[in-house]
Amino acid sequence: MKVDLVSLLVFLGFFALVTVLGFYAGQWRRGDLAQLHEWGLGGRRFGVIVSWFLIGGDLYTAYTLIAVPALVFGAGAAGFFAVPYTILAYPIMFVVMPRLWNVSKVHNFVTPADFVRGRYGSDRLALAIALTGILATMPYIALQLVGIQVVIGAMGVTGSGLASDLPLVIAFIILAAYTYTSGLRAPAMIAFVKDLMIYVAILAAIIIIPTKLGGFGPVFAAATAHFANKVPPVGATILGPKGYWSYATLALGSAMALFLYPHAITAVLSAARVDVVKRNAALLPAYSLLLGLVALLGYVAIAAGVPVSAPSQVVPALFKAFFPSWFVGFAFAAIAIGALVPAAVMSIAAANLWTRSVYVAYLKPSASDAEESSMAKLSSLVVKFGALAFIIWVPTQYAINLQLLGGIWILQTFPAIVVGLYRRWFHDAALLWGWAAGMLAGTLLSFSQGVKPTFAFSAGTHVIAPYIGLLALAVNLAVAAALTPVFDRAGIARQADLTSEADYADVRAAPA
Repeated sequence: MKVDLVSLLVFLGFFALVTVLGFYAGQWRRGDLAQLHEWGLGGRRFGVIVSWFLIGGDLYTAYTLIAVPALVFGAGAAGFFAVPYTILAYPIMFVVMPRLWNVSKVHNFVTPADFVRGRYGSDRLALAIALTGILATMPYIALQLVGIQVVIGAMGVTGSGLASDLPLVIAFIILAAYTYTSGLRAPAMIAFVKDLMIYVAILAAIIIIPTKLGGFGPVFAAATAHFANKVPPVGATILGPKGYWSYATLALGSAMALFLYPHAITAVLSAARVDVVKRNAALLPAYSLLLGLVALLGYVAIAAGVPVSAPSQVVPALFKAFFPSWFVGFAFAAIAIGALVPAAVMSIAAANLWTRSVYVAYLKPSASDAEESSMAKLSSLVVKFGALAFIIWVPTQYAINLQLLGGIWILQTFPAIVVGLYRRWFHDAALLWGWAAGMLAGTLLSFSQGVKPTFAFSAGTHVIAPYIGLLALAVNLAVAAALTPVFDRAGIARQADLTSEADYADVRAAPA
């Protein structure tokens, strides 16, 4: 494939811009970056606008822009589950996250594992929550690289062996450098550019391309005919009854899991006030509108008949087919930058978890604030380059499979975190056993289906396939509920709760 020089130069220009912003961000709202909350949470000083861009940029990733249209392209209506899932997530955010923000502000909690340790007094349970978060985050970072790989390849930048991965390596070295120096301020500042670029690119695509194809009537007609003629039949533009359970439970389970991911919690805890969190829960559904438009590009690609060798190439192929080279470079830069923002936040979140719940809790309890921050910076580098090594030397499908498992795994932290924000019903030891049972059940069920997110079984004459994450969560809750009275009656003492009911209330978060 011939290199598209114009699109490549535009791409590099925007990449250079965000690199400059990334390094400059360390001077923005300057704080002592030798403090973990300054480096890893931006000093908890982000207002409504900054938080809107940061949280949105954190949750709507480059892989989303590539994978959602690819799923719709291959499976039809089932791919739209991502839209109701994000709509359901924000009411959950509005109800749950302000309580977490409040108690974290009072006790200087930086991670969800910090909260679990404070609430239940258990280092072992906190360690389980931290390791689950790191485990679920690593393949998520790796998949951001897929978005960058796809657009670099689409511009004709190819090679053999390690040379083919050199652009990706350079991009992540730059990302690692400015994240190390600027912390969470870097992705927060870059998110402004990333989101504006993505909105421009997607709106242009969803308006101009269907217009050239005769409108959305012909687009849907072409997609309907395409799925009807598939042999064997796969997908449809209208979801069939067999897909109802999968669609609904995937949407619900994914919504419940979204704000349990460490990077989502990190973005929320960086807010300056609790009202910032609430206002963003009300404003962030604007991104769901964008996501619906992004998903439609899967049908548009079918109607346009763009040649692709893999569904992940759908979006780049559309831009190349319908836009001039300069705009292709702009759109590809938006996708690549859309990978850098969440990858930075994810690596920071994983580093915070490692530092607080492993390094300080078990290896060096006497660590100073400066030592905490230094360890977080170093471990963020390890996380980034671990993900980079994974995507270079391990087939992409493994990263996809692990990310699917990641959603199932992170949902198993729901009892300790979300239930714990309201009541301390469960014994900490029971929660640990419940977590282990849920992790085991979810992993085994997923592998029994070929590492898929749903588990099919018969219910009378019907076959239903609910989301495995919810099935595993049911096991988790059942074990925790059954063992709690057992441990209590056995006289196994509950550890002290460092929080009080007042710590969860909004009164402590009045604007300065």
